[in-house]
Amino acid sequence: MGGSLAGLLAAHVLAEHADQVTVVERDRFPEEPGPRPGVPQSRHLHVLLEGGQQALDSLLPGFMDELRAADAPRVGMPSDMVQWQDGRWFRRLPATTHLSTGSRAQLEQLVRRRVLANPVITVVEATNVVGLSGDASRVRGVLLRERGEGTGQEGRSLEADLVVDASGRGTKAAQWLSAVGAEAVYEESIDTGLAYASRVYRDTSGTLGTESLGYYVVPNPSQVYGGVVLPLEDGRYLATFSGLRGDEPPTDEEEFVAYAKRLPHPFVHRWLRTAEPQSPVFGFRQTANVRRRYDLPGRRPAGFLAIGDALCTFNPVYGQGMAVAAMSAVALRDALSDPRRTPTTRRVQQALLAASRQAWDISAGADKAMPGAIGNAVTTRAVERPGGWYLRRVQERYAGDPVVGQAFRSVLALTAPVTALFAPKVARAVLFGPVPATPAEPPMTREETGI
Repeated sequence: MGGSLAGLLAAHVLAEHADQVTVVERDRFPEEPGPRPGVPQSRHLHVLLEGGQQALDSLLPGFMDELRAADAPRVGMPSDMVQWQDGRWFRRLPATTHLSTGSRAQLEQLVRRRVLANPVITVVEATNVVGLSGDASRVRGVLLRERGEGTGQEGRSLEADLVVDASGRGTKAAQWLSAVGAEAVYEESIDTGLAYASRVYRDTSGTLGTESLGYYVVPNPSQVYGGVVLPLEDGRYLATFSGLRGDEPPTDEEEFVAYAKRLPHPFVHRWLRTAEPQSPVFGFRQTANVRRRYDLPGRRPAGFLAIGDALCTFNPVYGQGMAVAAMSAVALRDALSDPRRTPTTRRVQQALLAASRQAWDISAGADKAMPGAIGNAVTTRAVERPGGWYLRRVQERYAGDPVVGQAFRSVLALTAPVTALFAPKVARAVLFGPVPATPAEPPMTREETGI
């Protein structure tokens, strides 16, 4: 259910184990890369973290070379970015990780082309899933209704040995499971009320594209406004601003530019005033972190799995969604191919949740501290407090210490576990080293060495 990134990659994996895989998608896929109604956030900034890049290459060998050949920009961190966070400008040291910043539509089309070339996989487009067939012990298929058919009409049945929910953050699985007599899944949620707005620009000043590839102002509990400017595959730039509940970025064009003045430094606003607009302003407000705990015991049927945003949805400001979709598909592949264990529904679902756990800890952990955050997972447990103290010391050194910065970036990029922050040389710098000096003004050029 769902033909976006998570659904396509799940279909690719399942094609190695099934006679037929059917992808049911509510939209019609566009001929050329472009936004579609079923992915309302596709007009906004999407980055592919390095952990997701590695996962995509593992699933679809050579994919990242193909993406780069299609001119998807590659932004080195911290060398290519003018970044401000927690009152500090980041030293622009040599890159230790890279972001792929091309559009979501471009990446998804390339994945779709590779995946749907497999004759085992078929697509049913312009069709909604309206329910499940089966009972509380086992799901046996889905009920479908073509878009445009009346809601009173009974859905036609599509039988399946396995149903995978990749329908995104708007999943209706809770209602569908209840309708077949199963127990609804427990949901954890943290919602800061963050909203963002985006607009495409062309750089007319020549300040981006050589010494700097992007700008990034990172919000935190004491400074809640965010701003980022990153390159797209066609030489244009996508500018995105974020704010919290009650002070959301506007979609009015003039007010959008004025909103940049809320950032703690005017450098992004200055660039915006000279850049040439290439699109309207688009807003987005559905940014809560939601994790559905299918791994917990309960009266739920065999033959039903959730993946991607239908399983674990993150605040998009952290840029984790596409990476976790790819990493979850790798987890699905590994769980189905493990010769030591039978891939029961619950065991595979546990593996999928484990693939998203680090991203959840990062996103949810940061959002707990934001003012006005609500939800049943907002409370910080006593066991988390020592880690929070250590993490604050990491963040104080992240901007200027090469050792701490490299370790922290690897964790944020999902290429290293959180334990990388406790490696001996990192721990020494965090526990005993001074807070390093950082630039006093926006560093518009890269540092020559890592010293």
